[in-house]
Amino acid sequence: MEYLPCFYAFGCCMAFCVALHVRGAAMFWTSLGGALGWFVYVLCAPLQNDILQYFFGTLALAVYAEVMARVRRSPATGYLHVALLPMVPGGGIYYTMEYGIAGNTEMFLETGMHTLGIAGALALGILVVSTLARIVALVAEERRERRAGRAG
Repeated sequence: MEYLPCFYAFGCCMAFCVALHVRGAAMFWTSLGGALGWFVYVLCAPLQNDILQYFFGTLALAVYAEVMARVRRSPATGYLHVALLPMVPGGGIYYTMEYGIAGNTEMFLETGMHTLGIAGALALGILVVSTLARIVALVAEERRERRAGRAG
């Protein structure tokens, strides 16, 4: 397996941090999420289904974003915006539009549906992790309130 693209993803995220005015240590930590997501994507290559690869990669980077948000006391969306960049199906979007403009309806639909599947996998991965993080936070808060009620 080739893991060099993970370093490319890290570099891509670092450059994107400059565009978003992310500075200091946050640049490193947000970019590390992009490299982690791509690492999991490459690690899932034996599945031979790129939509599942994107889903699992997004799950990993969303978990990373939620954990880093708690550790560094900052919003998880900051980590997600940067780390998700290498996963965005830009090539698929480009080729979908190219086929549409050229009038190649069959390839337009095929490429468009595949790109939509990837985008859906990204959204679903973030949704699952974000929902689970919110549920865990609510349960933890409820437990704290019960303990405080007993102590008081």
